[in-house]
Amino acid sequence: MNALPFVFAYPAILGALVALPIIWWLLRLTPPRPKTEVFPPLKILATVLKREETPAQSPWWLTLLRMLLATAVILAIADPVFNPRTNSIASGGPLVLFVDNGWATSPDWDRRVKTADALIDDAEAAGTPVAIAFTADPTNDAVPGTASVARDKLRAAEPKPLVPDRQRAFEALRTALNGVHPGTLAFLTDGAAATDNDATVRQLLDLSPAQLRLISGDAAETIAITSASNAADAMTVTATRLDSTSAASRPITAQDTQGRAIAAGSIDFQPGQSVATGSIAAPFEMRNDFARVSIDSHATAGAVHLLDDGFKRRRVVLLSGEVGDTFQPLLSPLYYIQRALQPYADLMEPNTPDLATSIPDLLSQNPSVIIMADIGRLPQQTYEPLQRWIGNGGTLVRFAGPRLAAAPADDPLVPVTLRQGERALGGALSWAEPQPLAEFPAFGPFAGMPKPTDITVKRQVLAEPTPDLAERTWASLADGTPLVTTKPINAGRIVLFHVSAEATWSDLPISGNFVEMLRRLVQLSRSGGVTAQTDGASTAEALPPFRLLTAKGALTTETGTARPLIPNAKVTPVASFDNPPGLYGSEEGFTALNVLPKNAELKPLDVSGTTVVREGLIGGETWSAKPTLFLIAFLLLLADSLVVMFMSGAFSRLRPAARAAAIVAVAFSAAFLLLQPGQSHADDAKPGDDQIFQRLDNTHLAYVVTGEQEVDRISERGLEGLTEFLTFRTTLEPSPPVGLDLAKDELAFYPIIYWPISATAPMPSTAAVNKIDAYMRAGGTVLFDTRDQFSALDNNGSSVSANGERLQQILANLDIPPLEPVPSDHVLTKSFYLLSSFPGRYTGSPLWIEARQENRAENAKSAATADGVSPILITGNDFAGAWAVDDNGVPMLPTVPPDEMQREYAYRSGVNIMMYMLTGNYKTDQVHVPALLERLGQ
Repeated sequence: MNALPFVFAYPAILGALVALPIIWWLLRLTPPRPKTEVFPPLKILATVLKREETPAQSPWWLTLLRMLLATAVILAIADPVFNPRTNSIASGGPLVLFVDNGWATSPDWDRRVKTADALIDDAEAAGTPVAIAFTADPTNDAVPGTASVARDKLRAAEPKPLVPDRQRAFEALRTALNGVHPGTLAFLTDGAAATDNDATVRQLLDLSPAQLRLISGDAAETIAITSASNAADAMTVTATRLDSTSAASRPITAQDTQGRAIAAGSIDFQPGQSVATGSIAAPFEMRNDFARVSIDSHATAGAVHLLDDGFKRRRVVLLSGEVGDTFQPLLSPLYYIQRALQPYADLMEPNTPDLATSIPDLLSQNPSVIIMADIGRLPQQTYEPLQRWIGNGGTLVRFAGPRLAAAPADDPLVPVTLRQGERALGGALSWAEPQPLAEFPAFGPFAGMPKPTDITVKRQVLAEPTPDLAERTWASLADGTPLVTTKPINAGRIVLFHVSAEATWSDLPISGNFVEMLRRLVQLSRSGGVTAQTDGASTAEALPPFRLLTAKGALTTETGTARPLIPNAKVTPVASFDNPPGLYGSEEGFTALNVLPKNAELKPLDVSGTTVVREGLIGGETWSAKPTLFLIAFLLLLADSLVVMFMSGAFSRLRPAARAAAIVAVAFSAAFLLLQPGQSHADDAKPGDDQIFQRLDNTHLAYVVTGEQEVDRISERGLEGLTEFLTFRTTLEPSPPVGLDLAKDELAFYPIIYWPISATAPMPSTAAVNKIDAYMRAGGTVLFDTRDQFSALDNNGSSVSANGERLQQILANLDIPPLEPVPSDHVLTKSFYLLSSFPGRYTGSPLWIEARQENRAENAKSAATADGVSPILITGNDFAGAWAVDDNGVPMLPTVPPDEMQREYAYRSGVNIMMYMLTGNYKTDQVHVPALLERLGQ
């Protein structure tokens, strides 16, 4: 190869450059600029007669411009040729190309191809056969052949994201040569040793070539990341470089799964240092979103370090059995869970309280963990996808509460069989004292945590004793009863806390141990998310290739001939031909395999004790600069012409026309914009919106349309009668009542829904029941009325009426809390009128509401006996029958027994229920007024 970067094809032409001073003198002269004089003509004649035309001197910059034009023309005629080549290969044997095509050759691969192609051209001109072998290919056909065949192999080759396997390539080359000694053996190397004892140069010399050339690129560009760890306050990144002669600082960037840069840092190398460590400082939440770390401006597979699921935040779904209280957040079942997991996980909550809709939607987003706080019953259609999601690797964490305590014992989503009801510790009716926690067992995820000393449990749900209960218990109380139990299901598991998620049952949620326990449970879950759509029965250990890394450091879905990765706990996997670097697994979870193993170090190729010719890569193919120089000369000539025309005033007359053209263009543009049709901003009303807007103007009482004409007529007239009573007796003035179709209508606009139960009416659909469940979960109340004077909830052995059986069928699909008859001191008895019972047409049935959960003495008259509004009311007294009036205001149905005072009390019961719905425990809180006034000094 010629050492000069370029030569002139006609160097004699360069002699014209000596004429540049003469050209400089000639070019300084330019005609005078014409002047414009104002009339009168006599002054012009005087000027003509007195003044004489003389040439003016051209500006220096115009002279320089013309000198450059002349120089460009002279150089173009001399024809400079870059990268000139001469035939310099040795004779006496074939040309052998031993080419590295590993990850480090990616940045200058085109130059390597051109260098090899030039050598092949030399061999073709000399009629010499060519053999070629690539060190990062699994197989090589290195038998010497024609130059065209070698050129085809070179064009088909590409850099691979692997460390070169030079030993394999050398064995293939030696076998192909079969004792033939090469003429020129060119080793196009990346400059780095492939192994600790890389003897490739000595092995190539053993082939006895007439000439061994070592052709390499820029070693300063060879740098790779070898490890990355997520420390407490930053991510630590270790990198190694090939050229360690001088100090260097390399910026590094962390990217998310979409390839967006979200954090940055740097790695600083000192002189003589080949391995250095840098850091990326970022919040823990942001660091858990890192998907890869790369060195800026180095597009190689080695400069990219992939991060697998161990670096990702878990996606956690939070579900609750009741709506959160924004005014009293500490009483919300999810309050402490949210605060505990926010630093460690991505929290998701349903957009709608309808679990039949929200659970499938949340499962489609592939969460790792689902946490349920006091949910007793789920919609029936959600059990199968939840069980499938758990079987595929999901973790379900449940917390006890009143609803779970009242749920059926055959719930498939609890890890152990539970006794119905809860165990109270430390109350007036309990002999036991609140229990502390015992030591955590050594086999569970809480092993190693210190024994909590500040936690006591006052209430819990109990597990039925089974032979494997101790094995399933991860935490227990001092008396041996389980606190946390678990059950594996295929690849996933179910975990149950036998206490509530808020601080009414125990002190656990307000302790630091709660945060650590939840964090460990989340870390146990499958990172990267779990889908409910795949078959959870697969037990194959091999991880299929999911995304592979290209030589330029990009991820691709083309897996080619890559084989599944078989994890081995004893041996760290290393990138190879069968397992190229990339991500192995699936979208649900994957393992990262990087180019270099952890703590690897780049070292220069050992050439000590050998005689080689060192060369660099050529900059490109031979090319002439003549066309470029002529183009430059033409542009300079064009610029000179424009300058002369400008100085002579040729453009002065065009300025008014240009201004006029601009004005016309602006005018046309404005007219075009004004003539554009405006976009309509009319509201896109949906069907039924008008009806919704009409019902939002005031409070409406609502009832469920059963489909039976007489039942629906009594419900409508009954709520109409109660509406009139409320208007005359209270400040509440409701609008006419509304009949609801549960399958179609929106329920959220109504504070209470009256549901008359009829055994002969069609059974509500699953979707309708799910909407009612979501309505109750979001804070609404449903008043069920069996209208038969019987109580469907009494467990006294009496037979249940047909309407009572239908009510039980409906309630079996709802997640309802434990119920009790209205206590004598409940807010319902005094929200407006003072009542001791709640009659309707009949008087024999109690009014059932949500049971109170707090421990207190029987004679205690605490104001907080009902914190909030019960989501469910049940009666059999036929309220609507007692309230129903005709158009003249006359009662439609008689009371049983006939008693107008009973009808009055029925109306008063309706008023108290409405006030309870609209004010909650406001009336109960009035007992605190004396204490508040005393505190205020009044």
